[in-house]
Amino acid sequence: MTTPHTWRKTSRSSTGNACVEVGRLADGAAIRDTKNRTGGHLTTTRAQWAAFITALKTDRFA
Repeated sequence: MTTPHTWRKTSRSSTGNACVEVGRLADGAAIRDTKNRTGGHLTTTRAQWAAFITALKTDRFA
């Protein structure tokens, strides 16, 4: 298992911690809750992450 690195949260979350962070993986992305960083994370493949971002950008979750 690859360890996620370069965790980031959106600039829109400002100083709050009610958001998620995304970490890089060699073959995808990891997602964790900023309020519980030690609680584990979800992982996605590169293709899954790309499909998720495309869905967000095209309002498929609206």
